[in-house]
Amino acid sequence: MPPASRRPASASVTWDQVEIAPLVLVTGGEALLAERAVERVLGQAREQDPSVEVTRLEGPSYEAGRLQVATSPSLFDEARVVVLTDLQAATEQALADVTEYVAAPAPDVVLVLQHGGGVRGKRTLDAIRAAGALTVACDPVKRDADKSAFAVAELRRARRKAEPAALRALVEACGADLRELAAACQQLAADTTGTVTLEVVTRYYGGRVEATGFRVADAAVEGRAGEAVALLRHAVATGTDPVPLVAALAAKLRTLAKVGAARGRGLDPARDLGLASWQVDRARRDLSRWTPEALADAIAAVAQADAEVKGAGRDPVFAIERAVLRVASAVRP
Repeated sequence: MPPASRRPASASVTWDQVEIAPLVLVTGGEALLAERAVERVLGQAREQDPSVEVTRLEGPSYEAGRLQVATSPSLFDEARVVVLTDLQAATEQALADVTEYVAAPAPDVVLVLQHGGGVRGKRTLDAIRAAGALTVACDPVKRDADKSAFAVAELRRARRKAEPAALRALVEACGADLRELAAACQQLAADTTGTVTLEVVTRYYGGRVEATGFRVADAAVEGRAGEAVALLRHAVATGTDPVPLVAALAAKLRTLAKVGAARGRGLDPARDLGLASWQVDRARRDLSRWTPEALADAIAAVAQADAEVKGAGRDPVFAIERAVLRVASAVRP
């Protein structure tokens, strides 16, 4: 089967860098990236031999001896790939069989092992790494900067680019779920041409709760009270719950507070706080019209609204509207 990767045994690569190797360990809790890593290895194996035999095993339902059967010498010497998923929830028999196998792996088999994170199976993971497995890191993508980079890479693979404002809107609309963000990039690449603009993203995803909430927050933080209230009322009228609207406003103010504090401490917000460059640039522009005292008052107003929309008040819509007005009125002209 395929030769070992040329990378050193301790190497850790991303899903789009993985190369076929006798032992491949896919680790991390980002399911989409883990699935892509596995499919990339399978694709490379099929390129080398279209008749490759693929066996898939699941850790939670694994029965003793199945790995040995799947990796045993083939009568017709076919190329084989074995994929064993969910080691973090695997049976004790699965962990024991993997540990035994990696001590003397079959030379004509590619074994792909996927572990979704956590401490279970640590001894087995240590054995896999010690055996020289190529490790693929598929950690959760949480920072907005990383989500933006992910979207840029998705569009680049489709030979497309996006305006910074379009990227921001896309992450705000779909960034809570990486799989959804990937699907959005694929849809935009398939359905549109040229550079992806803010207008295009708004046309496709402007109705999402996240995007609606952030448009309200943007208007409020910039002191455009009338526009903010109009957007808020439209969002509520079209079925948006007040809770995520308050959350979007709170997130906007937190970003201002983080960037303001970083400036005073000599920190780089993008590097040290995990913010995207467009977030930092916009926050710095917004901060020119905010005093520390006004920002503190606005945060307090949103905290009060948050409590009221979650049950402490009688009228959630009034609570969020009052908060929006208080935030907008705190901005210096």
